[in-house]
Amino acid sequence: MAQDDIKSYLPLTETTYYTMLALTEPLHGYAVMQRCTELSEGTVEVGAGTLYNALAKLQKEALIVKVEQDDRRKYYRLTDKGRRVLARQVTRLEVMAR
Repeated sequence: MAQDDIKSYLPLTETTYYTMLALTEPLHGYAVMQRCTELSEGTVEVGAGTLYNALAKLQKEALIVKVEQDDRRKYYRLTDKGRRVLARQVTRLEVMAR
């Protein structure tokens, strides 16, 4: 994927950024919500509706993939493409902070 393709996903919203950051390891929806709150030190709390819309969009864009499903929980993780987009966003934030 070309760098220009990655740029088309940027900038990420706070919700999308923290959701993708949480999914550097496989997690189910509720755990993603908890991890977003933890990673943002309580500044971002993602509601269920917002999260599931974000997950659907990220999955459609091939930035995350469902890796497992048990009775009621679907587990997701970043794809390689998702990791590249996330890394580019982190770089953007570092430049902004400087």
